[in-house]
Parts: sequence; C-alpha cells; structure tokens
Amino acid sequence: MMTFRTLALAALGLLVHGAGAQAAELRLWRLDCGTIQVNDLDLFSDTFAYAGQSRKLTDGCYLIRHDADYMLWDTGLSADLLGKPIGKEALSPTLDRTIAAQLADIDVKPEQVTTLGISHYHFDHLGQAALFPKAKLLIGAADLAALKAEPPPFGADPALMAPWLQGRAPLEAVAGDGDVFGDGSVTMLSMPGHTPGSHALLVRLPKTGPVLLSGDVVHFEGQFPTGNVPSFNTDRAQSLASMDRLRRMAANLKAVLVVQHDASDIAKLPAFPTGAD
Repeated sequence: MMTFRTLALAALGLLVHGAGAQAAELRLWRLDCGTIQVNDLDLFSDTFAYAGQSRKLTDGCYLIRHDADYMLWDTGLSADLLGKPIGKEALSPTLDRTIAAQLADIDVKPEQVTTLGISHYHFDHLGQAALFPKAKLLIGAADLAALKAEPPPFGADPALMAPWLQGRAPLEAVAGDGDVFGDGSVTMLSMPGHTPGSHALLVRLPKTGPVLLSGDVVHFEGQFPTGNVPSFNTDRAQSLASMDRLRRMAANLKAVLVVQHDASDIAKLPAFPTGAD
C-alpha cells in the first residue's frame, strides 16, 4: 500500500494545484539500454514452465524531465558490453548504444541528470550508473542493505554503485513508496519479491496519462496470467503479491503498463528520440 507520506504529499500537491499553481512540465523518453538473449528461459519460472525455450529480452532505461530537472530510471547494461556478440551462455547481454550517446541526440548532458532512480540492484539496471557520479541515487532500502552484505547477492555488482556506497555522491534509501519530486507526479512503488527492495515507477503525464514502468516485477507480459516466478527471485510470495498490485494499479488508473524487459511493450511509448507528454 502507499505510505502515509506519499498519500499526504500527493494530496498536498492537488491542493496546491487547485489553488492556481501550475503543474510541473513532464516528458518521458525510452532509451535503449541493451538486449539480453536468454538461452535458458526456464530460469524465469520456478515450476519448469519454460523448459527448452529461449527469448530475447530488452533492457530499457527511462529519462523523465520534471520542469528543468532530469531523472533517469534504471541505467541498463554496462558500456563494457558495447558491441559484444551474442553467445550461447544462459544469459548473453549486449549493448548497441550508450546512454550518453542517446542523451546527446536530445541535447541533454549527463551532468543535467540530477536524480537516478534504480528499480533494483541487478547488474542490468545499474550498468551505466557511474556516468552520473554526482546525481542523487534512489534505491530500495532493503536492496541497499543487501548490497552492503558479504557476499553480495546474486546478480549484484556493488562496484557499479561505488560513488554512492563510498559516500562520494548523495544516496537515499527508499522504504515503501516514495514521492520523487514531492508533487505526486513521479512515484517509486514498492514491489518486493524479485529482490528485497524492488520498485516500479509511476509517472503521471499530462497528456498520455499515468505510465507504469515495471522494473522487474515481471520480465514479460506472459508471466502475469500464469504467475510464473523466476527461480532467482528472493521471495516467491512477495513476487506474486507485487504482480497482483501492479496489475490492479494499472487497471484502476487506466495506466499504460510497460514491462521493461518485454520487446512487445516498446511500442507502448513513442520511439526515441520522441518523448511522451
């Protein structure tokens, strides 16, 4: 459920806007932050639902302009994977373009990104975070605690968060839901299960309406009706509850639900460099 703080801030924002204040200008862009060829899709079901199957997953990052501020949601695969050939291993990641190259297409400099929102600690969502060493990083409190443990959790590379873990850049641990800008326009939504502190993101665009970015609540749309939970998720019951919450929220808000790793969901948002308003 939404925290009291989130609800109170959203209500305050509505009161302020109702009193005549102008709502923030919002725009959302999808960036291509890599591809992962999954040669053993059965990793994504703990009930052997995908035995013998393979699938190509996309890796999207999302730039949000809030008035003059820029926020990046997830940072995709590492630039070290640029041009890497697809292999035959269980998970084979590759990157076609860096975030910096794509930001240049829309005349945004990396230093203009002042906020990084990270859905969870896995390497394919933190890969290019170090490009923004002065940005404030928002990450689930339980994920941050896991990153500080020894040994690091599955799929995590704490080195990707070195500027923040070493205290050289601002860091905020988000417990529960979190209102990013304090006006209800962009909200991190607690969706534990894939990792202990996983989050999704709600962006309330003025023309498009609400957009939900899934994080890794699921990796492709087909997991929603079947309830297939990856074997590497940290909590099965929480995973199922988060799937249910995200689907219900999308229905109630009549939101555009974008599953970040599902190639079929890319077309739900305008093709880059066009953004959604």
